[in-house]
Parts: sequence; structure tokens; C-alpha cells
Amino acid sequence: MSGSQPYESTGRTAQKLRTRTALIDAARALIVSGVTPTVEEAADAASISRTTAYRYFTNQHDLLVAVYPEIELRSLLGEHSPDSVEARLDAVVGEYLRITIDNEAALRAALRLSLDPHGTHREQLLLRQGRVITWLKEALEPLRGQLSEQAVERLVYAIRAAAGIEALVWLTDIAGLSREKAKDLMMWSARALLQSALAEAEPQA
Repeated sequence: MSGSQPYESTGRTAQKLRTRTALIDAARALIVSGVTPTVEEAADAASISRTTAYRYFTNQHDLLVAVYPEIELRSLLGEHSPDSVEARLDAVVGEYLRITIDNEAALRAALRLSLDPHGTHREQLLLRQGRVITWLKEALEPLRGQLSEQAVERLVYAIRAAAGIEALVWLTDIAGLSREKAKDLMMWSARALLQSALAEAEPQA
């Protein structure tokens, strides 16, 4: 067997897939509870031996990436990104909101912990580490030179405030919208903020 070949790709693959899935599910449940799990903690939660768990995930980073692949995403645009800023923003916000809804339970837990006045867990919040700001800045890259740096930054923060787990919680729990309608409204808000920023823009020297 090649040293680079994944452990679960050989032998009893169906059983190994079930074991891997059990570890991922256990890790995801721990994250929802507010814990950023180690391989050992996921193994214990899944009632799988630690030795076995390490055959699937050699370290915590590999486990967390398997649970939430988006934690390593540096871009949501892909190789063939649109040229227009409107299309780029739609693509990024749409994919970001899909990720948000898919991971809603874990993000709700992270949001709850981030509101802890003592900040005990903040440094461990796997899903709240500023990735969205990077994604939005990339989407708005065509505005460089058209808007000032301050205006672009203000727009990024405004869009982030209008679209994400915080807005999703309010729109679904308080306003009573379905997740599909909430997503549509957040997309509309992002577009409206972009148009407002463009309308306010003064020619840059």
C-alpha cells in the first residue's frame, strides 16, 4: 500500500467509511456544544479507540477540515470568477449563506459563545475567525480605485452585518421567515448596500 494512500481507501472500505463518518459526526456535535474537539475527544465521543481514530485523522487540524472544509477556504469565487462586482458579490454572498445555513447549528453555538461577557471561549471559536471579511474583500476587489479604501471597508462591514448567522437568527426566529426567504432578503440587502455605496461614490483622484 502506498504511504500516501488514505487509510480508509483500502480494505473494508464500507466499514471504514462508517467509522470515519462516526468520528466526523461526533466532532460536529462537540463543536455545536461549544467545544473545538481534538482527535482524542472525537474518538471518545464516538466510542472509537483513539488508536483507530488516529488512522483516519493524524491531527486536530485534519479532523476539523473534514468536519468543516470551509475553514480552509481562502476564496469563494473559484478559478473562473465573474468580472463585474455585482456578479462577484452575488456569487460570494450566495455561497457564504449556503455555508451558513448548512452549518447553522454550529454557528448558533459559536454565536452564543462569542456573546460570553467573560470571553472564556472566544479564542477557540473555530467558525468565527473573520474569514467572511476576506471573502467579501475579494468579491469587491474591482472597486479598488473606484471607491476609497475606507469606503470599501465600510461596505464590507455593512454587508457582513446584514448577511450571516446573526441576521439569519433574527429573520427566522423573530421575523418568522423561512431560511430560503431569509437568504433571499440577505442577498437583496448585500446588493442594495453595494448600489448605495456606488451611488455615493465621488471620483477618486
